[in-house]
Amino acid sequence: MARYSSELLRRAAIHSALGEPARLAIIDELSVSDRSPRDLGSRLHIPSNLLAHHLDTLENIGLILRSTSSGDARRRYIRLDPTNLHIIGPRRVSTRKPLLFLCTHNSARSQLAAAIWQARTGQPARSAGTQPAAHIHRQAISAARRNRIDIRDVAPSALGKIPRNVQVVTVCDLVHEELQAPLDWWHWSIPDPVPSGKPKAFDAVIAELEVRVNQVINSTVTDKGVKS
Repeated sequence: MARYSSELLRRAAIHSALGEPARLAIIDELSVSDRSPRDLGSRLHIPSNLLAHHLDTLENIGLILRSTSSGDARRRYIRLDPTNLHIIGPRRVSTRKPLLFLCTHNSARSQLAAAIWQARTGQPARSAGTQPAAHIHRQAISAARRNRIDIRDVAPSALGKIPRNVQVVTVCDLVHEELQAPLDWWHWSIPDPVPSGKPKAFDAVIAELEVRVNQVINSTVTDKGVKS
């Protein structure tokens, strides 16, 4: 009888699980955005009991992670586990829209997200906040400098009317929930580093944003079939 390595068996389990179209659709959806189970069900038209089964299967093979919202402890978000993304490959078609990153104070997460996106993709992005601070947080500036990210000459901006033909990305659970984000918005559940105020908290946000940006770059294609 053939003997297979644990790594090969793990990959086989992943591919077997993704042979179910609904699970593959869930992975497609999570490739660019965290989703609550309710939003996933609405987006994909999957009944809640069947969705729970699919999510349990995907969690058991290490493809998804669950986290509690920092805005509402009763709410949970599902995201992809980045450690296994290389097995899956490109998953969805996306157009090249400018990105608009939103958080509460527009003093750290959304500013860093916009700067990282522009630096890594060369595509336009901006950011705004629902309650903008007076200035960029000093630890965000220091962390950006340490990680060679340019957020010079920017200031917090108030969220006004959202332009058409932009892809909105909320990076704050509270804002995502307060604005009752439409299902076509993306959400990245990024912890707020400001309450800690420690440099390592801001560095962790940058590291997480780098993962998210790279995940989108590596998992989306343009309408012509080229990675966006």
